[in-house]
Amino acid sequence: FSAGSVFTVAVASSDQHSPITAHSGSHKATDHGSHNNTGKAFPVLDLNYENVRVPFEISLWVLLASLMKLGFHLVPHLSNIVPESCLLIVVGLLVGGIIRGTGETVPPVLDSKLFFYILLPPIILDAGYFLPIRPFMENLGTILIFAVVGTLWNAFFVGGLLYGVCQIGTESSSILSRIGLLQCLLFGSIISAVDPVAVLAVFEEIHINELLHILVFGESLLNDAVTVVLYHLFEEFSGIGSVTLLKGFLGVISFFVVALGGVLVGVLYGILAAFTSRFTSHTRVIEPLFVFLYSYMAYLSAEIFHLSGIMALIACGAVMRPYVEANISHKSHTTIKYFLKMWSSVSETLIFIFLGVATVAGPHDWNWTFVTVTVILCLVARVIGVVGLTFIINKFRIVKLTTKDQFIIAYGGLRGAIAFSLGFLLNKEHFPEREIFLTAIITVIFFTVFVQGMTIKPLVELLAVKKKQEAKRSINEEIHTQFLDHLLTGIEDICGHYGHHHWKDKLNRFNKKYVKKCLIAGERSKEPQLIAFYHKMEMKQAIQLVESGGGIKMPSAVPSTVSMQNIQPRPSTKPAPERAIPQLSKNKEEEIRKILRTNLQRTRQRLRSYNRHTLVADPYEDGLSDLFLKKQKMFQIEKKMNTYLTVPAPPPDSPTMCRARLASDPQAYSIKPASNKVPMIQVDLASPQSPDSVNLLDEFGQANQQEEEEQGLMMKPPSRPREAKKPSEEDEAKDQQRLMRCLSDPGPSADEDEDGAFLP
Repeated sequence: FSAGSVFTVAVASSDQHSPITAHSGSHKATDHGSHNNTGKAFPVLDLNYENVRVPFEISLWVLLASLMKLGFHLVPHLSNIVPESCLLIVVGLLVGGIIRGTGETVPPVLDSKLFFYILLPPIILDAGYFLPIRPFMENLGTILIFAVVGTLWNAFFVGGLLYGVCQIGTESSSILSRIGLLQCLLFGSIISAVDPVAVLAVFEEIHINELLHILVFGESLLNDAVTVVLYHLFEEFSGIGSVTLLKGFLGVISFFVVALGGVLVGVLYGILAAFTSRFTSHTRVIEPLFVFLYSYMAYLSAEIFHLSGIMALIACGAVMRPYVEANISHKSHTTIKYFLKMWSSVSETLIFIFLGVATVAGPHDWNWTFVTVTVILCLVARVIGVVGLTFIINKFRIVKLTTKDQFIIAYGGLRGAIAFSLGFLLNKEHFPEREIFLTAIITVIFFTVFVQGMTIKPLVELLAVKKKQEAKRSINEEIHTQFLDHLLTGIEDICGHYGHHHWKDKLNRFNKKYVKKCLIAGERSKEPQLIAFYHKMEMKQAIQLVESGGGIKMPSAVPSTVSMQNIQPRPSTKPAPERAIPQLSKNKEEEIRKILRTNLQRTRQRLRSYNRHTLVADPYEDGLSDLFLKKQKMFQIEKKMNTYLTVPAPPPDSPTMCRARLASDPQAYSIKPASNKVPMIQVDLASPQSPDSVNLLDEFGQANQQEEEEQGLMMKPPSRPREAKKPSEEDEAKDQQRLMRCLSDPGPSADEDEDGAFLP
């Protein structure tokens, strides 16, 4: 090396950056003319693992999880025997055993912060964003009963009986007798909740029907609020050592605050995400980012105030989805869908592998009595709770839960990593029995995942439980679904029973009138639901056609700037391809239009004969005031007619009204000049077979039947000939009564709406 300073790169420690230090070397010339270099040589290759240890190990764990998931689906018939979750736990056990066999310390991979803040949110967001809203809302009452009442029953049943077992004198009574009632109740609240990760992993493989899937999975999502409240409540009581009535009352209030507060936080962030997506039409590339960020912020904001983060994520995803998908492009929708599926799948795989590693890592405190009684009590409490609650629920359900359904719901109550993480959070100073709790929790998890998870699929096949039918939604199904919704809403209004169809209709009207205008951009906010669904189906069919190679290839270089549900075809200069369906000729289309126009208008021209005295006005009708005004006008006309017929007046003041049947207006009145200076009413009937045809008798016998058929009914005041005999007063009264009865109903008014409802 030449004289001067030599720069070497020093290796930094794990908590420092790699600084570049300069070392000055002293060079002395020897007698032979050579230089003595005392500095370090520049390292060509160096090893610095500690500086990248954490991200490198994370990448290795993710790579291991992905390879295990890939290998699981490559091995034939393996998924039919062993569930994926079981295999991943076994892989975790092997990895932990290898690490421990090499003499290394097994890392605490399933740390509570890592689980709750990194691994769990993607799984819950994926479940909430793609949650089937309709079956979930239709079964919300049943889900809440299972989630709230069922979880409370499991916690107190397991905790209370476990405390009784601990107080019974056994060989290990010195160990179990130290566990108090509050500690047992705390353990019961941890172990009683159904785990959504385990339920998703098992139920997606057996393809159970939609009702059972939404009941068990919905319960696992909504029981988070009960678990959080009971956990913090008993943890606080265990530290204090005393429980008062006021604290119990505050604990009940805390449940509603945690549950409703989490939902409120999720709804607020969902609305913010939908409102932000209104303005992303020029920057489509960041649209998926807003969905992920707002959802994660909702989860963290709920955790700040010890609210239910799971319910916040569920509410945020369910609220934002319909509005966000109306604003974002189709490419952004695809990005959100596959990124969420990938993220949740990797997190689920890591959770089960980490469960196996944590089992090897320990520490454990095995107690046969405590572990065995815990497993038995969990099974017994689940069965009794499901059967008892279903007996009550079936009294109010239209679609009853059968015995097979109850068995699947009870057998599908799986426990998972949430219970382990909550047990891991316990402080050993306040809970010296923490190792016993963790050992029992891991045992229950392994029993439910391995035994129940591996046997539930053969049991479903054996019991012939209805499975999920993969049927694509069609326009016909959507039309009939909306028709039945409107029909049931109308029936509820008629019966005066305000059920969930009534409130759903009110919510849809409010959403359409106010919310859509604020959260959806452009004309898409006014787009009907059926048209939006048609555009969505049309887009899916077009994509499938292009992927199958049966249609025109769409240019991939063009950026996606149109909305997913508002696909507007761009004008093309290229000649249009031949249509798969032959185009109808103009004559054929005109003939179809004529047939439809004739048949549709014929129903509007059928007017039923009625008596206005039998019509009952609806006091809740919007046009009630108009009806009263029309009725008042009819009374005035009737009064004038009666006055005129009893007291003769000059002919110009009494024009004759003639009812005419027209093609465009079935009710029209025209003025006909008077004949022979006598007031008369001529009724021109549409046809003898028409329901409007009226047969009137000549009360005075002055016109024959031939004149009635040709000119209508002639009604004249009786003229007394000089030679005639003077009638009696009784006959005169009868004639006057008949005349008044005949003329009292002048028929429907010309001002009446032709579309009004007529009672038969």
